[in-house]
Amino acid sequence: MEKEAVSVDVGIRLKEMREQRQVSMRTLATMSGLSANALSMIERGKASPSVSTLYRLADALSVPVTDFFSPALRRHAVVHIKADQRTRLPFLRGLWEGLGGETFTGRMMPFLLTLENGATSGPSHVVHTGHEFVFVIRGQLEYLVEDELYALETGDSLLFSAHLHHRWRNPGGNVTNALIIISDYVESDSGLPMHIDEV
Repeated sequence: MEKEAVSVDVGIRLKEMREQRQVSMRTLATMSGLSANALSMIERGKASPSVSTLYRLADALSVPVTDFFSPALRRHAVVHIKADQRTRLPFLRGLWEGLGGETFTGRMMPFLLTLENGATSGPSHVVHTGHEFVFVIRGQLEYLVEDELYALETGDSLLFSAHLHHRWRNPGGNVTNALIIISDYVESDSGLPMHIDEV
């Protein structure tokens, strides 16, 4: 029998991770720079976090962002994922689908992004170790890397050092699908280290 795709409930996972570490909501709010009210809304499923908010929470809890997919996943040298078995992580106006990096022993994290019109990575810049590769499968995607804006359309790609401040958004009126690969990140930084700078 085929395994069905798993959609992760971000609120439940956040509460589990916070309670496992015996961190109060107020403490996590202080550590992440988010309000306790915003955290409460996310945990109760009343609000969807942006991608930058997920990274901020992962950084505050000292875990890789992939921990939102599933707790303590076993790593393998070979990972085969069927199309209907991807782990799906919804975020504000979009969907993140793992392509096996969350269980791979190597330093590579491929994933698919599905972005509704107007979807963004969130209010903050993202900075992390390694390199980031972006390939637009369908639609339009704007990437701001440092102070340079890159307008990507179907078939376009972008590759950059991920220590540069970056953010993205779907400026078009249609859904955008993009393949993102993060590679060569520092293993000691918990797999997918993210450090968020306020705008």
